[in-house]
Order: sequence, then structure tokens, then C-alpha cells
Amino acid sequence: MPFPGGLWWLLCCRRGFTLLRRDYGEAEREADGEAEEEEEEASFELRAQGDQGSLEVSLSQPTRSSSGSERSLLVAEEMRSLIVEKGPGPVEDDPDALVKGWLQREMRGCMKTPWIRPRKYWFVLTPDSLDYYSSNEKGARRLGSLVLTSLCSVLWPDKQLYKETGYWSVTVFGRKHCYRLYTEHLNEAVRWVCAVQKVIDSKAPVQTPTQLLMHDVEEHRDSPEVLEQIYRCNPILRYTSGPLYAPLLPFPYGSLDQSAPGPRSYTTLRDEAVKLFNSLQQLESERDPVPLMQGVLQTCLDLPPLVDEIYCQLVKQTTEPPAPGGQGDLHYWQLLTCMSCTFLPSPPVLRFLRFHLDRTENRFPASEMAKYACFIREALGKTKGRECVPSLEEILVLMQRQEMICTVHCPGAPACSVAISSHTTAEEVAQELVSRLGLSQSPNLFALYEQSRRREQPVGSATLLADVLTRFENLAGEDREQDPPCRLCFKHYGFLDTDNVPRDSLEFALLFEQAHEMVLRGYVPTSEETLQTLAALRLQSLNSDFSTHAPFPRLEELFPPHVLHARLPPPPHRPPAKCRGARLRAGLLAGGLWGQALAKQRAERDQRLRGRLREEGASTMAAIVEKWKLLQGMGRPEAMAAYMALVREWPGFGSTLFDVDLQASPVGCGPQRLWLGIGAKAVSLYKPGDPEPLDSFCYGRISSFGASDSCTFRLSVEDRDLLFETSQVEEIAQLLNTYLASAGTKRLPQPQEPPTSPPTSEPTVLPQGPWQHQPPVGSSHS
Repeated sequence: MPFPGGLWWLLCCRRGFTLLRRDYGEAEREADGEAEEEEEEASFELRAQGDQGSLEVSLSQPTRSSSGSERSLLVAEEMRSLIVEKGPGPVEDDPDALVKGWLQREMRGCMKTPWIRPRKYWFVLTPDSLDYYSSNEKGARRLGSLVLTSLCSVLWPDKQLYKETGYWSVTVFGRKHCYRLYTEHLNEAVRWVCAVQKVIDSKAPVQTPTQLLMHDVEEHRDSPEVLEQIYRCNPILRYTSGPLYAPLLPFPYGSLDQSAPGPRSYTTLRDEAVKLFNSLQQLESERDPVPLMQGVLQTCLDLPPLVDEIYCQLVKQTTEPPAPGGQGDLHYWQLLTCMSCTFLPSPPVLRFLRFHLDRTENRFPASEMAKYACFIREALGKTKGRECVPSLEEILVLMQRQEMICTVHCPGAPACSVAISSHTTAEEVAQELVSRLGLSQSPNLFALYEQSRRREQPVGSATLLADVLTRFENLAGEDREQDPPCRLCFKHYGFLDTDNVPRDSLEFALLFEQAHEMVLRGYVPTSEETLQTLAALRLQSLNSDFSTHAPFPRLEELFPPHVLHARLPPPPHRPPAKCRGARLRAGLLAGGLWGQALAKQRAERDQRLRGRLREEGASTMAAIVEKWKLLQGMGRPEAMAAYMALVREWPGFGSTLFDVDLQASPVGCGPQRLWLGIGAKAVSLYKPGDPEPLDSFCYGRISSFGASDSCTFRLSVEDRDLLFETSQVEEIAQLLNTYLASAGTKRLPQPQEPPTSPPTSEPTVLPQGPWQHQPPVGSSHS
């Protein structure tokens, strides 16, 4: 007899609910049970600090069993689980319960499928774990338990998730899995987060077998027999050809913050540590290991907690390798050399590393490994941290334990080659060049500059030149066609006395070249007639008397290009469409035939402007040549002196100019876009292109200065504050400190120890008496 239609519908629905219950209920419980068993089996990797026990047994490398899902150490004592056995079920008056209540746990896609309501469980937080049960009745079944250690973490409720789902989340990360819990009330979520975090903070730090053995090695470093037994009985300290399934050091559970700067995306620290060990093993067979080494170094720079882990992995792989001194072994030592010049490990790892270096030198004297060990020991004493990883050229040099050759360009003089190491600072190179070029008696200040076509900025005195060269390498790779490569330049940093520089000295040539750069950049406001005369004097200094066979530089190397562009007519101004319909019609026309016609008109107009620019350039060059012919018989020193005399007519010469936007103008309704001139005696404000300053403040009128934020510089003059918006806040503050320090050197024969740099958030207050001496940032002088 066939079933009625309604009965068939009831049976199908019941079968469907049974399937749903099996999929989202029992499967979830089985997954929790399996995860709990995995956590119990893998708990050997971490031990509480106060529960070390005896280490007179062997600790082997973590290996997988034949099933591929279990890992174990061959130590019975390390197999003890951290999970505490529970009773039959929760009761309302459980004395160990810190917090308890109903929470909804995330199941498969339940937060993404609103028609499936998350399942509620009874959660109990104890001093050792976070457990959840099927109900709050006595004898209820415990469905899962998350053991809480000092490596666990908990995430704060996410407001964005609440807007999307209507639930506040509480995420607790354990070793193998995490609990994603939800509640509809914010105060309840905060209560659980705070309670779980308090339990985590109360736990003693855990230690891995590697950390325990490092402690034993340090304790018995004076007993060779005990040390040999430790290394012989514990393969975890020695080289391994197999993979690593767990890191050597403890790392917190949970995902990384993907908002960290950098183009790379990373998983958890534990996973990244295991991946890095796989990368290290690839070094053994790599024919060109340099890119792989740079990738490992970049990962350590992006994730600083992995520095100690990589040091421990490298020490492990260079301990008793199968072929000491072979190609694979030397690749490990070369990477360890690069690490020692880039990162400084924590004190425990540093002590373990130094012991490893001593042990290697004693076991293999006069070998390549011993030479690398000696180099690494010296590098560790100088390393203070890097902003960039070593460049490819630096890695090649470090692999040979040699120094790099850095080229520094000097205007008016041949380029200088300076040997530098990974620890050489810009101040050291500047001092060497001052001594090499005979500028020790000059009262002016000198510094290294990063120079390109678009920008020029001084290099800080404590900046490592190796980091600067790495930035140049990265910029050359990103913008290979548009701009010439960046370079280092040695120039004047502060002009204290430009009138008494001998004309036949190298410093006068440096001063002449720097003045010419200021003219080309438009920082010497004068008439166009004077600019043509300066260009003619420049030609006379380069080629002597006029000759048709003399090489002619390009016009932009003699005359400011912005003057020629100012002669061109401005582009036609089109008022914006007032209504939406007009904008829509303009957009439709631009996409059809009218758009092609407008593009053709723009191309024709640009071609006419380029032709007009060529005509203006030709006429200007002709005028410069005519003035050049009038300089017949003038020698190079006289031409340079005449050039400098014309430039000195501008009262702002000798000041360093910065483009700033003045927020509160001191001269009423003056212009907002200004030049801020920092000189040896005063600070001046100029309208761009005007020869006379709008206002000038001697240092006696300035009470304080500093950075209000990263883009705002504050200058307090008597009873008013001037705020300047600029991207060169740090450079302005450094230069002001340099001039104040130079003035203090003259007034205070025995200066006191000053702060090394101005604060970034609070303004620098100038003292009422003589200024204290402070060495200039990024400069060198006698």
C-alpha cells in the first residue's frame, strides 16, 4: 500500500534533519575528539618551566610514525599530557570554574548561512583549560577541552564581524585548533576574553627540549665529557637530513597580523619556522644560494620572533654535519655569517651561538668553518640591527668574508672609492673623506647625501651605508627605466664661513658645484639676464675660451629649466560642469567621436608646446654663447670666482632651503607656499622666486622648535608659534641642531653631554645661556 503524500514529506524531512544532525553535530564532536587526541599526543613539545625533570636521556629529532599522523619524541617523560582529567560533568557550585555560561560555537559555515542557527554549548573556564559540555546538568558529557598555556592567545571581539553577522566573537587559539565562540552581548564577550587572558597570563612559560638542552650545554660547558655525551645522546642538537615538523623554540599560537608592512603574507609563526627549515635544507644543493639567503633574511626582518629560531636551526645544521667543510655545510656557514651582520639574537641564543663558534674552532682549527666562526664572532660584537636586509652584492661579499667598495661622488672632484663593512656608518665615511680630501681645517660642515634627479637628502650620521646601498638596489629594480640610479654624494652640510674659502682649494670647487646645483634647482632667485651670465661663466670654467669644437653641455645643465617652461602659455582652463546632466553629456561625448577629436587636439597642442620650448631653448643658448664669447681670456679660477660673486649677491646664499606650507602666516595675508631658509645665523622665510625675505628670525628670538607630528614642524618665535607642513621635518630639526651645536662649540669650550637628537613629539627648548655642543647629524667637521 503506497504511503500518502504527507507521510512521504514527513519521512523525508525527518531524514533530512537526521543528516543535518549528523553533519553538524556528531561530525563536529568527532572532529573535536580527534583534535583533542592530537593535542594530547603532540603535547610533548612544550613543557612547563618548573617541570623540567632529568635530561640524562636522549631527545631525538621529532619524526612521524608509519601512519603519517603521529609524532613522538623517544622520551617517556616528555609524553606526559598537559590535559587534566575531568570529572563526570559540571555542577553549578564547581569550585574550579572561573567563568561559565552559554556560548555559541562556530560550526561549518554557520556564520555564513543565516538559516542555520549556531549551536549553543555550556562553557566552563578553569585555571587549566576551557571546556564545553552538551548542557549544564550534572553528568553532562564533556564534548571538548582546550588546554591553556602561556602560548595560547585570545582575540578581542571584532566590531566588523558584529555588523555582518550580529554576533560578538571570542576566538581562543590553542596548539592544534581554536575555539571561535559567539554571543549576542558585548559585555559577555568582553568578560570571557578578559577571563581567558588572565588565565593565560598566569601560566608559567613553557620550554622546548632545545631550550632545556641549551641550558644544559651552558651549565656543563667546562666539562668536555658531559658535553660530548649530551650531543651524542640528543640528536635534536645535531644535523639532520629529514624535515622538521615542529619549531625548535616555542611560539604563540594563532595567526599573524596581516596588516604588518611588506608585500608578503605569512601564516603562523610555527608554520613559517618549519618552512624556513625546509628553505635551509635547499641551500645544500643550490648552485646560486644568494637569492634564497636573501629571502630567508627578509622573512626574519618581517617576522623578528623568527630570528632566534633561524639561529638555532643554523647551529643545529652546522653541528656534526655528514661532510664538514663541504659545499652544503659552507652554505650554512655563509648564511650564518649574513645573519650575524644583520640581526642580533637574544642573550640565551647568543650565548649558545658563541659556544658553538668556540667548539667549531677547537674541533676544526685552520679550516673554512673556523674562519667563518671567527668572522661571525667579530660581527656579533658590532651588529646593532638593520633597516634593510643585505643587498645581493653585500651577500656575495659576506660569503667571501670581505669588505664592500662604496663609490661616493664629490662635485668638482673625482669620485672616491671607500671600503665599508656591514657596520660602517655615514659619519665614519664622511670623516674619512674629510681627512682624505684635506678638509680637516675647514670651519664648514660636510655630510653624505642620497642624490637622485627628483630628490636629495642628507644621510643620518648613525645610518648604515649598507642599508643605503640596499635601498638603491631596490629602487633600481622598481624604476629601472624612468630615473637614473641613485648615488651617494659628499657635499657641504652647513655653511658657517663661505667668504674665506681659498679659491685654489678643493673646498672652493665643492662650494662652486653646490652653488651651481642650487641655481639649476631654482633656489637662487635672480633675473634671467643674470642666469644667462652664470651659464656663460659655467661654460668658461668648463671649456675655457669659446670654440666651435668645444663640447656643449645640454641646456638643462647650464640654465634652470623652469625658467623656459614659465615662458610657455598656460593650458586652456575649462570650467567644470555645473550639473549632473552636463557632466553625463561630457562623459558620453568624450567616449565617442568627440573624444577622439579632443585627444587629437591635445596631441597637436602638446606638439606646438614642444616646438615652442625648442625655440625658446635655442634662443636662450644663443644668448648664453654670446655672453660666453665676451669672457675671452678669463681663466677657470677667475670664472669660478665671478660665478660665486654673483650668487653671493642673493642674501639667502648659505642657507638651506626647504619647501613648506605655512599654516599661520606671520605677515598677515602672505602666501602659504614658502621657502624656509636655515642659515648659520638666522632662520628666514622667502616667497619662492623673491630675492628678499618676508621675515627673518635670529636664533636669539627662537625659544623652541620641534615636530608636532610627522608632517608638521613647529617653530616658536618669542610670543608666537609658526607651524609648517613639510615632508622634511626631520631634516629641518637636524640642521637646526647642527647650527646650534656649532654655535655652542665656539661659546662653550667644555660642553656638557647633550641629547643625541631632538624629540619627535615635544619641541626642543633652547637654553637661555650658551648653547651646548651637539655633534651634527649626518655631518663631519673639525
